[in-house]
Amino acid sequence: MATPQTGIFALGTMSHAYLELDELPSADPHELVRLVASLREPRTTIGGVNLVAGFRPELWQTVAPGTSPAELRGFNEPIQGREGRPLPATQHDAVVWLTGGAYDVVFDASRGVVAALASHATLANEMVGWPYHRDLDLTGFIDGTENPTLVEATDAAIVEAGLPGEGGSVLLLQQWEHDADRWEGLPRAEQEAIIGRRKLDSVELDPRPERSHVTRTDQDRFGKIFRRNIGYGSVTRHGTIFVGFSRDRGRLDAMLDSMVGRGVEGRDRLTDFAHAVTGAYYFVPSSEALATFGAGPAS
Repeated sequence: MATPQTGIFALGTMSHAYLELDELPSADPHELVRLVASLREPRTTIGGVNLVAGFRPELWQTVAPGTSPAELRGFNEPIQGREGRPLPATQHDAVVWLTGGAYDVVFDASRGVVAALASHATLANEMVGWPYHRDLDLTGFIDGTENPTLVEATDAAIVEAGLPGEGGSVLLLQQWEHDADRWEGLPRAEQEAIIGRRKLDSVELDPRPERSHVTRTDQDRFGKIFRRNIGYGSVTRHGTIFVGFSRDRGRLDAMLDSMVGRGVEGRDRLTDFAHAVTGAYYFVPSSEALATFGAGPAS
């Protein structure tokens, strides 16, 4: 089987940067992919930084037909539920996700990436993230309780051998801003009812509230994904960067539909206190698929 990009599973890093890039109108998409692939070469890698690269599905299908899931498309339209804010579509052409032990090396690597790609792409959105008290999100609850173990994560996140895109992954990348003052003004019992778990030990409530976040994103129902969520922001504006890897887009779509109340009664109550600012799907090809572009200039 083709090998997934190793940074997907590189846990424990303390600094993260997500660089979303738009292809320049005059750019050759093959050359853009080649330039991104070349970032992985040892001569351009900053020590101690992991790099994961993904592409708008339509762009990857243009340069490497038949090497990604056939029906995969970008986040090209907002998702509107029965009430509340839609989930915005802010699709870009490529993403480079950098992680490291400290932000100085991630910062240097980020500048290097933007400079290396400047002839073919412009930086459209930059998100900088950091873990909050190791395993909490900025609601104060443990994040990733249902995440598969690393042994199970490959099955959840990586396209299986023999299928188009084997060794690759579908990435859903969203920035969710929290209404911190309203959230922190709630009593703990109300927060627990909204999340669907106890705050101190992350044990699920029994019975689970129907509109709780746990119920509306139930991986036993929709299928397992592998999350690498991280906190972001300033004192006044902050939240969660949702980083979800899946072997197919369908289970991610189903979770989003459930959250906004499409096909079910009411929406996820957490969306009263957090709203999506960005939304994009990327195909993260296998290391081998990406390496085929890194050997030399496109013909």
